[in-house]
Amino acid sequence: MGFSETMKAISDPQRRQMLTLLKQERLSAGEIVQHFPSLSAATVSYHLSLLKKASLITESKYKNFIYYELNASVFEEIMLWCAQFTGGTDETQDQAD
Repeated sequence: MGFSETMKAISDPQRRQMLTLLKQERLSAGEIVQHFPSLSAATVSYHLSLLKKASLITESKYKNFIYYELNASVFEEIMLWCAQFTGGTDETQDQAD
């Protein structure tokens, strides 16, 4: 999935909450559902599938459970991209001098 899709995946507040949970530890789908009592299991599963398609989370299977955890490398790429907009010099300023 491309950068635009990744940004779209993190634009939803509920998906951002899921990412925050997964920042702390890996969790099963059932454990994640418990943190969102207003959402059905199917809705949580849908959000998890979008996060997975955007490579923001990974899944691993253990016995009868699927565990999800944060994929930190994608966030590093996002941070590097965002860093170009904060302070410092850029090529256009260097060329103008």
